[in-house]
Amino acid sequence: MRKPIASLLKTLSGGIVPDSPLWDRVQNTPITALCYDSRLATEGTVFFCLVGKVSDGHAFAQSAYRRGCRFFVAERGLDLPPDAVIFTVPDTRAALADTAAEFYDHPERDVRIIGLTGTKGKTTTALLIQSLLNGAGIPTGYIGTNGIDYGEYHYTTVNSTPESVEIYRHLRGMRDAGIVACTLEISSQALWMGRIRGLIFDSTLFLNLSRDHIGGVEHPTMEHYRDCKRLLFTDYPTHTVVGGVDDPVTPYMTEGVTAPVLSFATRDPSATWYADDIRPDRRGDRLGVSFSPRRRGQAVGGEWFLPFPGDFNVRNALAALCVVCEGFGVGPALAKELLSNASVTGRFEAVTSPALPGVTFIIDYAHNGVSLTSILDALTEYAPKRLICLFGSVGGRTKERRRDLALAAAHRADLCVLTADNPADEPVMEIIRDIDAHFPPDACPRIHEPDREAAIRMLVSRAEAGDIILLAGKGHETYQLIGTRRMEFSEREILKEALRERALAGIL
Repeated sequence: MRKPIASLLKTLSGGIVPDSPLWDRVQNTPITALCYDSRLATEGTVFFCLVGKVSDGHAFAQSAYRRGCRFFVAERGLDLPPDAVIFTVPDTRAALADTAAEFYDHPERDVRIIGLTGTKGKTTTALLIQSLLNGAGIPTGYIGTNGIDYGEYHYTTVNSTPESVEIYRHLRGMRDAGIVACTLEISSQALWMGRIRGLIFDSTLFLNLSRDHIGGVEHPTMEHYRDCKRLLFTDYPTHTVVGGVDDPVTPYMTEGVTAPVLSFATRDPSATWYADDIRPDRRGDRLGVSFSPRRRGQAVGGEWFLPFPGDFNVRNALAALCVVCEGFGVGPALAKELLSNASVTGRFEAVTSPALPGVTFIIDYAHNGVSLTSILDALTEYAPKRLICLFGSVGGRTKERRRDLALAAAHRADLCVLTADNPADEPVMEIIRDIDAHFPPDACPRIHEPDREAAIRMLVSRAEAGDIILLAGKGHETYQLIGTRRMEFSEREILKEALRERALAGIL
C-alpha cells in the first residue's frame, strides 16, 4: 500500500495542517505503513503515539525517529528534530482507526463482519460460525484469541481483538483473497479502547456475562465491564443483533437497538433457536452432547450431535446457527452435518492414545472460575473413574480469579495439579500457594508442580483407564509468559510427545 500523507491525515480533523513548516514540501510523500510500535517504524511510516494503561507511545517517538520515521500523530507536543512532521489530535487511538480505514480502502464495507462479545464462548462460537460458513461454501475468515485465519493464511495475535490497524489490514487481505465474511471476537478492552472504531457489522452477538477482568489494569468495576460490552450494540451499525436470552443481562444489552433481534436459548422455548433434550453423548473417543433443536418453534432435523460437552456449548452452537441459518441462508440439514464434525483448537480438544486405552485428555482454555466450573460439571456427566484437573493462573493481575478457580475445582475434581500458567514477573510458587490457600479444608487433594511440562508428563505416567484429565488454562496458546519473555510452549505437543514415549515404553 502507498498513499500520500496528505490524503491520510486529512481524514483525521478536517484537513488541519500539521505543526511543521515542512508541510508544503512533504504533503505528497508516499506512506507505506502505519504503526504504533516504534520497533516497526521506518522511513515511509506514520507513527501513532498510543496512550495505554501501562505505557505511553509518546515516550517512544524518539526511537521511531531514529529508525527513519518522520511523520507522527500525537496528543501533545513531541521533542523531535525540526524535520519531524507532528500531527496533533485529541485521541490517537481514534486517529489510528480512521487512518487505517482510509489507508486500506475501507475493507469493512465489503466483508460481512460478525462481531461477538461475552465473557465466555467467543472463540468457540466464532470458530463454529467460520467452520459452518466455510463448509457451506461461503469463504469466511476469523480474527480472535486463536489468531487470524483466512484461506491459507494464519497469523498469531497478542490480544483477542487486535489494534484497529491490524484489523483493517487483515480485512483488506481477506477482501483481496475473495473472503466474503469474517468472525471477529470483540473484548471489553477493545470496546473500551476503540479498537473496532469505524467497523460496520452484518451481525453482532451477545453471548453471556459473568465476573471477570476486574481490577488492576483491567476494568475498575463490574458495571464498567458490562457497559463496555454494551457499546457493541449501542455505538456500532449492524443489520442483526443476536442475544442469548438465558442470560439475564441480555435485555440490558439489547435495549433500544433498532436492528432486528434474534435469540437462542436452552431454557426459553420462545427463542429463535431453542434446544431441549440435551444429554451427554459419547461416540467412541468423542465426548459430546446430543440435543433436539427447534427453529422458531418448529422441530428441526431430529437429534443433533455436537462434539463438545455441556449446555453452555449447545448455546454456543445455537448462537452460531442464528447467524449461519438466519443470516446466510445455510440449510439446517447441512448445518447439522457440519456441526457434528466440528472442532476448535484449544477448546475442549480431546487427545487420546492407544498407549492409554480408556484415558481421555482434554485441552481447554478454561481460565476463570465460571468456565472451569462449566467444563468440570460437564465432564462429570461422563462418569470418569477419576476427574483430574491441571491448572494455574496468570501472574500479576486478576488475582481474585485464583479464588474462583480453586472453588470451582475443589469438590468437582478428584485430584488437582497446580502449576504454571503465564506467571510473568510473579514467582510461580507464590501463585500456586495463593490458589491453594483458597481451597476449603475438605477439598480434593492437590499436587504442586511449578513446571507445567513436568506436571503434564507426571499425569501421563500416572493415568489409569477410565480417567478424564483436564489441562486447563492454556488451550490454543503456544507460549508461556515468564518474566518479560514469551517462551515457546505447546501443551498439545508436550502431551503428544509424552504419550508417544509411554507407548514406546510399553512396547519395550
